[in-house]
Amino acid sequence: MIKRTGIFSGDNPFEIAQSWLSAAEASEPNDPNAIALATADSDGLPNVRMVLLKEIAADGFVFYTNYDSAKGGELAVNGQAAFVMHWKSLRRQVRVRGQVARFEGPEADAYYASRSLKSRLGAWASRQSRPLKSRAALMAEVAKVSARHGTNPSRPPFWGGFKITPVEIEFWADGEFRLHDRFVWRREAPEMPWEIARLNP
Repeated sequence: MIKRTGIFSGDNPFEIAQSWLSAAEASEPNDPNAIALATADSDGLPNVRMVLLKEIAADGFVFYTNYDSAKGGELAVNGQAAFVMHWKSLRRQVRVRGQVARFEGPEADAYYASRSLKSRLGAWASRQSRPLKSRAALMAEVAKVSARHGTNPSRPPFWGGFKITPVEIEFWADGEFRLHDRFVWRREAPEMPWEIARLNP
């Protein structure tokens, strides 16, 4: 058994990730739940962008987006992704790699309903990642969907969640003289047990 104490203690990587995120929420000035999400298209060409992580579940990490966006299309053809969550104030980061599947149903409906009305209408109006003639054209579309859907729009069929079920989770904490602390949880498949290793910095 590899000795782990302090911020690395515990055998459940999802609980450790939630603990680190909770600490970041008290110290980061903006968007402590921001992640750099990497996907790849059918040719294997990678793509990366910032999204907001909305839930650390018992078995995965959840974010929401337009399914017709660039990342949605890439995940449809290559259902794997990776992300890094970095907190400058804490000098820590979490890296995750794994399989991705849509996360829909009541959970997605509930999250959509929790958003501000303008954000819900914006989800209907935006053809995310596609060319846009002008800002005025976008605002005109917002006005159209506002008139059509009113003050209680339902979740669009093209908008919802994705859950990353990891096969690898790495925790990194800054150390003096760049002698950082790194621990990784790995498994061959989501149904397999974790193996834990300390990594060289």
